[in-house]
Amino acid sequence: MRESSQRVIMLGPPASGKGTQGRRLAEALGLGYLSTGSLLRQQVAEQTPLGRRAEPILARGAYLPDDLMEPILEEWLLRQKGGWVLDGFPRSKPQAKWLDRWLEERGTPLDAAIRLEVPYRELLARVLDRVECPECRWSGNTGDLGENRVCPKCGGTAGRRSDDTEENLESRYREYTGTTGPVIEWYRSRGSLYTVDATAPPDEVAANILDSVARAAA
Repeated sequence: MRESSQRVIMLGPPASGKGTQGRRLAEALGLGYLSTGSLLRQQVAEQTPLGRRAEPILARGAYLPDDLMEPILEEWLLRQKGGWVLDGFPRSKPQAKWLDRWLEERGTPLDAAIRLEVPYRELLARVLDRVECPECRWSGNTGDLGENRVCPKCGGTAGRRSDDTEENLESRYREYTGTTGPVIEWYRSRGSLYTVDATAPPDEVAANILDSVARAAA
């Protein structure tokens, strides 16, 4: 495994593959990886103070406000010794500006923003077929579970997430286009945006992401 100090964010609508591809990228380059969605679901499951505040917001398919997300992210970033991949942050232009300021203050600017493109109809099909393991946070499709219907990574009981419904996708997609659209334009204007067709086979998508990150480092 190669080691890298690059800092990359994954952008894309719900079910575009940010988690899967973000983990693959982190593993390939020896980077830290954070899925804000998985972190928040863990907080909800453990009923921490943050989890109790986040639970009703996540239950209706909405995103957490900046005053909740930014402290969570800062705590995680401060623990990292090298580069990283962020999945789920920033979701809004104010968050993007906050992250850029935070990085610039430390002399470690963002290297690349990877945007995954997927049509809405395919996103819906993916959501209705998606499963996750509450034990190890593995995620995949129902076909990955095999005959025993258990997590292929840890053997736990995997199933559909409670928020994976058509109604939630519609709500989250509207919010994504409204709030993350300006984020995409922000990084485009700064020359750090790389768009990847995420409807291709997963290995091809992963290769294209690696190529984009390599071009950002050149």
